[in-house]
Amino acid sequence: MCIDDSNRPAKIPQDRWVKKGEEYTIIFVTTVLPQEELAIQLDEILLDDDCVPFAYFLAKRFAIRKSDTEAMIQLMRDSDIMDASIKNLFDQVWIEDGV
Repeated sequence: MCIDDSNRPAKIPQDRWVKKGEEYTIIFVTTVLPQEELAIQLDEILLDDDCVPFAYFLAKRFAIRKSDTEAMIQLMRDSDIMDASIKNLFDQVWIEDGV
């Protein structure tokens, strides 16, 4: 679920921006540079060449249900970002009950 839709970059059109309170499906996880932060790709929104340099949303914009933690870890494994510490990556993501 999106918990922070503030500060939309001008390069990303409003119709390709996340909305606070909306639920989304994470399909890919990576780390982005130079921020070195966890970032995600969503099934519902494609950030294409028109949005360059933006290709992903920072994960800290989203809350993940505790019940989805294992699925997130598996997605991280599938996305080949397990070279970074899990604790460091999950420190960047809000995990809340009841979301």
